[in-house]
Amino acid sequence: MRPLARIALSLLALGTLVAAPARAAWPEHAVKWVVPFAPGGANDLIARAAAEGVSKRLGQPVVIENKPGAGAAIGADYVAKSKPDGYTFLVGAAGVVTNSLIRKNMPYADADLVPVGMIAVAPSVIVVNPSVPANTLREFADWAKQQGAGGVNWATAGTASTPHFVAEMLKEAGISNINVIPYKSGSEGVTAVMSNNVAATSEASIVVIPQIRAGKLKALATTYETRITAAPSIPTTKEAGFPGVQIGHWAGLFAPKGTPAALIERMNAELVATVKSAEFRDRLVPSGIEPAPYSLAGYVAFITAERERLARVAKNAGMQAD
Repeated sequence: MRPLARIALSLLALGTLVAAPARAAWPEHAVKWVVPFAPGGANDLIARAAAEGVSKRLGQPVVIENKPGAGAAIGADYVAKSKPDGYTFLVGAAGVVTNSLIRKNMPYADADLVPVGMIAVAPSVIVVNPSVPANTLREFADWAKQQGAGGVNWATAGTASTPHFVAEMLKEAGISNINVIPYKSGSEGVTAVMSNNVAATSEASIVVIPQIRAGKLKALATTYETRITAAPSIPTTKEAGFPGVQIGHWAGLFAPKGTPAALIERMNAELVATVKSAEFRDRLVPSGIEPAPYSLAGYVAFITAERERLARVAKNAGMQAD
């Protein structure tokens, strides 16, 4: 082979090597976000709003796939066992933190899912049937104590659901005669309160705010750290004198263990930019959902703190999976 031909072939090969990373730039095709709940709930709504914004920023579709069941463990297990290539993520909720606290046989380890970024929070609101003679959380506590050994019935969405944690936190705060009544879902629990089958519950803002405005429920306090933008008249539990009663229906992104750090950082950056956008805020805030544009470090710290805090509550309450 002539020297010039060899040089030309060498340059061509070098060009191919240089160009390869550009062709392999992430993402090359659609990205999948697994929602471990049925369509239509708060987690699903938050996921779809965020996916739309992130898709525009990545230049590739972000597809939502619903895999409900087993307290979100089915969807979480699917993602935990997925290839860590940056194309499968989990839109997790509190169950990602609490499932391992109450289940003896977990199909995956907590470490199999790594935090990517917070999306938003649907603050929890403590509500009672309008017939309950209490307009504040303090009045509710006083009224509950007057019920004696019979106690006050409190609806939950099952063991270790957010309403269950709120009930146990209220017990720790001194309302010891709360009777936890488990239902299959948060919506069933809310219906039970509206029909006066039980006196109270705590549920996501997006679920209860319409019923509060219609006069079918009475709001006592939000368990979020600040007042809800769409319902500013509802005080926080901290303002009511119950600072230890704090939890929210949050949604955040997780990736399979082993996903390259560069991809996680890129997804976090695009997620933060989306959550900070006016489009995202205008879509969710009116329904009672609060955007939560955490940095990656902030989100990791949140998950760590929630796992430690809720583990103590679960242990003290003897929570075990249904």
